[in-house]
Amino acid sequence: MRKILLVLGVLLSTAALAFGQYGSSRSSEPQIYQSPEHDAHASYAPLAQGVSLYPNTGYLSAQGERPASDFPQMATPSLGDIARELKKQHVLAKKARVVWEN
Repeated sequence: MRKILLVLGVLLSTAALAFGQYGSSRSSEPQIYQSPEHDAHASYAPLAQGVSLYPNTGYLSAQGERPASDFPQMATPSLGDIARELKKQHVLAKKARVVWEN
């Protein structure tokens, strides 16, 4: 039953493909694309005025606003310190007991 359905499906798909190719090959004349002609096509024009996306309000500031420099920041470790720490971890890491060589 499966073989019959498979053969039937292959035959129907090839027939549909053949009819699709026949429908597109009826006219062998090339179709040349012509872009529309416009007077203002690719011409220079002055830029328009900018439009703000924010509502028409002035500068607002809340009471108690403080600059970020007033808050303590953690010191970032240097790249050398990070490399030394990774090297220590690599030395202390558990090693494989068996080594396979082909």
